Amino acid sequence: MASSDSEDFSLCGPTHLLKNLDWNNEDHQRCVAASLVQGIYIVERDRQLKREGSEALASPWWESFSFKLIRNLIDDADFSIFGGIYEHKPPETSTTDVSIAPPRYVIAFRGTLTKPDSISRDIELDIHIIRNGLHRTSRFEIAMQAVRSMAGSSSGSSLWLTGHSMGAAMALLAGKTLAKTGIHLKSFLFNPPFVSPPIERIGNEKVRQGIRIAGSIITAGLALSRTLKQTPQQQQQQLRIENSCEDMLCSWLPEIYVNPGDHLCSEYIGFFEHRGTMDKFGYGAGMVERMAMQHSLGGLLMDAMGVNNAVEVQEPVHVIPSAKLIVNRTTASNQDYKEAHGIHQWWKDDQDLVSNIYLFTK
Repeated sequence: MASSDSEDFSLCGPTHLLKNLDWNNEDHQRCVAASLVQGIYIVERDRQLKREGSEALASPWWESFSFKLIRNLIDDADFSIFGGIYEHKPPETSTTDVSIAPPRYVIAFRGTLTKPDSISRDIELDIHIIRNGLHRTSRFEIAMQAVRSMAGSSSGSSLWLTGHSMGAAMALLAGKTLAKTGIHLKSFLFNPPFVSPPIERIGNEKVRQGIRIAGSIITAGLALSRTLKQTPQQQQQQLRIENSCEDMLCSWLPEIYVNPGDHLCSEYIGFFEHRGTMDKFGYGAGMVERMAMQHSLGGLLMDAMGVNNAVEVQEPVHVIPSAKLIVNRTTASNQDYKEAHGIHQWWKDDQDLVSNIYLFTK
């Protein structure tokens, strides 16, 4: 968001929620989660533009829903604000309804900001996502420490994770890390990057399916070849990771929000549909897909070509056994990539959203 108008809650925020916010309404939850992410974007813009006091634009994005920003998460490389921890502070005069359960805390992460004070570091993080190395960055370590700390001091149902774009990838990786320990956080992931060619944008369904099947076979084959080269100890370590993906994450159901016009995240649509297709084929096709989904094809190719340290024993960030996938099917003749990727679409109340639950079972 570049202009002040687009950052002003009173001009473009979900003002329709101010009088009838219902925490049991999933659409309202989505709008609030997206607004809290926008708050992080704008608090960083306030910092960069030195907007303070009455000139600052960020606070209405959380105060409108009775939240307080209790901590900024600051990158140790460029000192930009990339995330924040919110605490819900309802007015003292409000009556308590046990059927309404707002989160006590929300941790939100912004995505890439194409502004001079943050773009260099943000692009560096984007490259780490492409190379499947987000877990090695200091920004993620800061984020993970915050998530662990808040998860340890509150029950899972009272803590939400949310993020947009790169921030969604960070929230996804943090959520996965905790899910492997049995802690499942409610998560709203807006436009998370899926590192893959944009196959979903190919018009012919049979061509899309053929490309995905071929990709699964090649990826599984390369993965098997690498496994055969490993020592028994390395094979056991890899087996533990695969088992954790299938066993420990199955019951975690993050909400993933994608737009078909956004090539950075649209492949999630095909990812879940294709897995079901492979299972239906039988003859070991489902097993091939299970092996393929554990690995990055690009990383395996680099490894096969002898590029040292190209691959760590780490599944790609986007690999999720189960998820609730929400697709924005709203069509607009003038919609471009910026519109399809923007956080703003997720707090609007006039979107055509289609959701499906993909629950992984053995």
